[in-house]
Amino acid sequence: MQQYSSLPEQNSQIDTTQTLLTTIQQLRAELWLEGGLNQLQSHLNDCLLSACTTLPQPRATEAEIFQILVNEISHALNTSKVAIALFQPQETTGKIFYVPPSPSRRSQLLQVEALSKKGKKLRLKLDEVIEIEDLQHLENQATPGAWQLANDCGGITVWLIVATAQVRVDGELCNTAEVELRSQFIARAVKYCSVALAKLRHLQSWQQKSQYLGSSNRELERTNQLKNQFLANTSHEIRTPLSSIIGFTHLLLAQGYDPTRERHQEYLNIIQSSSKHLLALINDILDLSKIEANQLDVQWEIVNVPTLCRNVLALVKEKAANKGLKLLLDIEPEVTTIVADPLRLKQMLLNLLFNALKFTTVGTVGLQVVAKGSFLHFTVWDTGSGISLTDQAKLFQPYFQIANPTVNRNEGTGLGLAVTRKLAEVHGGCIEVESKVDCGSRFTIILPLNPVGELTGITGDVTAASATTPLDIAPSCFLEILLVENDLNNAKLMQIYLEKLGYQITVAKNAAEMWQALKDINPAVILMDVNLPDDNGLNLVRQLRENPQYQMTPVIAQTAMAMKGDREICLAAGVNDYISKPIDLPLLASLVAKYSKPQ
Repeated sequence: MQQYSSLPEQNSQIDTTQTLLTTIQQLRAELWLEGGLNQLQSHLNDCLLSACTTLPQPRATEAEIFQILVNEISHALNTSKVAIALFQPQETTGKIFYVPPSPSRRSQLLQVEALSKKGKKLRLKLDEVIEIEDLQHLENQATPGAWQLANDCGGITVWLIVATAQVRVDGELCNTAEVELRSQFIARAVKYCSVALAKLRHLQSWQQKSQYLGSSNRELERTNQLKNQFLANTSHEIRTPLSSIIGFTHLLLAQGYDPTRERHQEYLNIIQSSSKHLLALINDILDLSKIEANQLDVQWEIVNVPTLCRNVLALVKEKAANKGLKLLLDIEPEVTTIVADPLRLKQMLLNLLFNALKFTTVGTVGLQVVAKGSFLHFTVWDTGSGISLTDQAKLFQPYFQIANPTVNRNEGTGLGLAVTRKLAEVHGGCIEVESKVDCGSRFTIILPLNPVGELTGITGDVTAASATTPLDIAPSCFLEILLVENDLNNAKLMQIYLEKLGYQITVAKNAAEMWQALKDINPAVILMDVNLPDDNGLNLVRQLRENPQYQMTPVIAQTAMAMKGDREICLAAGVNDYISKPIDLPLLASLVAKYSKPQ
């Protein structure tokens, strides 16, 4: 039974306020920790990237990494009492070589606020001699003052020394409970540094070997540089929407979600937008990998071109409006349909339109479709900054991004145009570009109206078939759906959505619960997760088909598998249809409505 306090309501409000203040303080401390570590990681990555860009001799050295570690810890803890000491093999005394930069470094006497093993204070000055047993003594204290780096620098032992000091977050001293944050920060910083040193040594070893390979390795070195840049950009791109998702979710949890508050609705919109952005990044990477491995499935259908183009422009309308740009659509009257994969055609056009909007600050972005012989020309044009001839030659290389002062270079992965060109080629077409600096750009996708050899079995109009709004689809009666899903969050999402459409949902999280549920219900549709803890979902489908009672029960597989052939594997096992994760809820509703209708 719920217990209620007999204290006045005013005190209850004070308790709530205190809890919220505590949550905010914890959040600030966590943000300080992650912000400092991200800054350290960024500088270490830049250091390693510099090693890749100066082949065969790397510019980055272990000394730079040590100095970065000292500088970042000094900055984060707001103290100059940080140093690194090096010990030669078998030596019991060493010297301090790295301290934070200071205008008065030579005259300043820095001391660790803890006694050494012999009762003296340790001085953190350049070239100061220090004994290893003193550092071991500091390392073993309740609040450590020294850390040994897990690093093999030719037998040299490396120690980090940090004076005991209180952590400052936004200029305020942290309380005693948060002092643990300091030790956590330093320990993780030491780990990051150790990993960076290991990567640098590996890179140095590889670069030494590469000196003997000659000019044939130049392209490989360039690719390595581009991939490192790609990883750095992708890391930034993924962390950006993740930060929004995690941060705004935290705020909603801390404040208590209230659907009537406008700000909470704004938080949810940001979370949804960031999630879609994150998914788009992952899809770009997977698409390029699948195309290069010849594993991309193309679903050939007859596409209503005017409808598809209008739908595409509707998706970018808000972004254009936010930048004050005009959107134009110009389709020749005789253009009606094309045989293509509608999802891939939409993806190609969206890639070009988003690029045009990104590089256009004033004016217009347009989409023009014209028929020329047996081909359709889809042209996306803009009045933006234009592209130099030098950059045009590199545009379709994976990971390449145009340097533009009006655009954040870290925005995007540099894969969109590469994927677009390859998708056009898969369709039997190509892509052309015309551009001049300060005079805008024109990207044209040229596709055959009827790709040779792809017409067999194509009927209907995909755009017309998908025009129904899933939320308008309501079951004629309360149909029972059996949802077999291992992930509880995904199960809850699908259950809530389908129940809002009027279905009755029974959830089973494994094979045993599925068989138990089937004793009590006769589902109109079974939604089957492929990966279950106690069995494989496709094995369960085969077992269902062997039972006369369930031979005709529609089964829709939902899975994170998204490579070529996965759909065919599912269909061969006996499922009626297939939907990949993350689940497209409107598509899920359409499939359930389709297969729950009386046959």
